[in-house]
This record gives sequence, structure tokens and C-alpha cells, in this order.
Amino acid sequence: MSPPTPTIHGTTAPGFEPVRAAFAANFERRRELGAACSLLQDGRLVVDLWGGHHTSGGSAWERDTLVLIYSVTKGVAAAALAHLHARGRLDYDAPVADYWPAFAAGGKQDVTVRTLLAHQAGLSGVDVRLTARDLEDADALATILARQAPAWPPGTRHAYHAISLGFYQGELVRRLDPAGRSLGRYVRDEVAQVLGGDMYIGLPADVPDERIAPIEKLNPWRLFLHPRALSPRFGLALAYPRSLAARSIRNPKLKGPADLDAPLWRAVEMPASNGYATARALASLYGSLATDGALLGIDEATLALLREPARLPPAGSWDGVFKRHTAYGLGFMKPGAGFPFGASDAAFGAPGVGGSFAYADPDRASGYAYVTNRLGFNVFDDPRERALRHACERCLDESA
Repeated sequence: MSPPTPTIHGTTAPGFEPVRAAFAANFERRRELGAACSLLQDGRLVVDLWGGHHTSGGSAWERDTLVLIYSVTKGVAAAALAHLHARGRLDYDAPVADYWPAFAAGGKQDVTVRTLLAHQAGLSGVDVRLTARDLEDADALATILARQAPAWPPGTRHAYHAISLGFYQGELVRRLDPAGRSLGRYVRDEVAQVLGGDMYIGLPADVPDERIAPIEKLNPWRLFLHPRALSPRFGLALAYPRSLAARSIRNPKLKGPADLDAPLWRAVEMPASNGYATARALASLYGSLATDGALLGIDEATLALLREPARLPPAGSWDGVFKRHTAYGLGFMKPGAGFPFGASDAAFGAPGVGGSFAYADPDRASGYAYVTNRLGFNVFDDPRERALRHACERCLDESA
């Protein structure tokens, strides 16, 4: 027998009831544990749902429950850089070394910010084994990153910079911000506080544990029940320590993705992978980016750049880490053959391992987010998330 469907809390605007039905179906049919889904349309919150539990049989998921969002964090970090671009402090087409001279080491002198943010810089792995202590010392980390040599000629191909991208973004923000704030602090002050939402990179000590829905550890044996969820080539690459995939994902070294939710890693800033947020906060961020950006103070010129189609490298869309086709631009994932989302290639967002996803759809003037504490086996395009996204998109189209 299927477990009883937990009470679904929250609201849906008239015409968006199918999203509530899809959310409930995830608990009934797809083993959802705890989750939230939010959608903004033209600045109006039309879907705001949550349900389930923090752990099996544990505390109920509440309106303000926070959860680790993994690589959805990349989109939050990219929004911070867009905020700096709108203030004239960042030029996407300038060499990174213009802002960070030491970065030029190892043949990186011509790598532009755009190339770095598009996962084309060849910096998907870091040769030095990183520890939590390394991440607490921004100057020491910057030295390690600046010395790193590219794994391929920058700009010729792309491969997902799963963990490293955030560290490079963090150092850029620290150098570009007149106050010298860390990326996590910058997000709290300039993005989350303005939106009035809960969104963090690295979890502050004053956030009570009771608000956090712990990530349920993944049972690797269940992968055999989902043979199509993970690309076999990606899985094999992860087993080889010197592969691009293993070097991109396994530094710092963890036993599994749930370990990133341990107190040791919660406390440090990993701007590519350890954000904590509510779905409502993420949808608010992308809802602003999908419309006029006025709430965040991001101008039309910056928004136009975010909405450009992906500029693929000469080698095309094949991703050397994921072993599938992907598209990136200015720190965000863009729609492509391997992961279509949104009404057109103007959309942009960031998926997270295990299911979470948030994105802006400018054509629909909408911002969407889904977060969960039970990891799925898909790298992205999780069946639970996809069902909600498609329900949201259908409702948006029917309300137009």
C-alpha cells in the first residue's frame, strides 16, 4: 500500500489548481518526502505549496522550512554577479585577470568572465584537495584557485564546473564589491533582504536547526531501479578519479551528496553547491529577473544579456562532465536539447542534484522553484520536478 498523502499546505490562484494536484501526486506516486513549490507570474505569487516532513516520520515541513538546494545555488551566485554588472562594476567580456591579476597564472590571462561563467575555462577541477578549513580562509583559497591550470584550452569546449565555479565567483564578488563582502554576505544584503525571502549561501549560525529539513541519505542500491536516470557514461566517469567528472564533483571529498548537509559544510560558503532557501524566495528571485528586475535594481541591459541564447563553444554542446548535451550562459543553465525548459531560449536557471530546480521564463513573465529533501537519481529533469514544471507552464499558458 502507498503511504497516506500528507496534508498539502499553501495556496494556488484560480486556474492553477492542477499544480496542487501534481504536487500531491508526487507524494502519492513518486515517493516524495518533503518539498515546496512556488511560482510568480508578473510579480504575483500564484503558487505557494509545501508539504511532507523533514525526515521520515519527523517534523512537518512548514511555510518557512529551509533546505539545501545544491547547484540551484549557482543561479543565486550568478544573480549576484548580474547585480554587480548592473552597477557597472563587472564587464562580462573583460578578462578575469583585470579584476584579479593573480588569476592570469597558468595561461589564464585571456579567460573572460563570460568564458568562466559558461563552464568553458577548463577549471572544472582543482588539483589541491580542499577541506572545510581551506574554504574558511578566503585569501588562501584565492591563491589555490589562481594557480590552477586549465584542463583544456579555455573557450574551446565546456564541462560542468560543479563545485569550483562558485569559488571563482566568490573571489570575483569579494574583489568587485567596494565593501569586500563575501558572496554569501552579498547575497544576504543585496538580494535576499531586498526580496524579503530566506536565501543563504553558507548557513548563518543564528538559523535554528528546527527550520532545516535534512537531506535524506541516498540509497545507492535504488539506482538499479532507475537505470535510465543516470547516464552510464557519466556513472563510469565518476568511478575514475582522474576523469573530468570525478575531479569536478569530488573535491571536497564527501561520501555522498547528503554529507554536504552536515554542520561542518553548512557553515562554510560553497557558492556553487551549499545554498539554503525556500522555494518562495527562489521563485521571487527569478520572478524579478523574468520581468523588469526593478525590485533588485537590475537594469534592462543586464537582463537582455541574461536572456540571450547560449553561446556554445566551438566543440558544441557536449558536456565533458555530464556526458550529455547542455547549454550555459553567464552562470546560469540555458535551455538546450539535453534539458529543454521555459517557453524559449530566453529562459535561464539552475538545477540541483537530486531534483531541485529554479528558473526565470521571461516569455511567461514567471519565476518558478521546486525544492526537496529526498534526492532523486536524475542529474536534472527529475520526474517530480518535471511534473510540477509542466503543470505550471500549462496553467501559465492557459491564463495568458
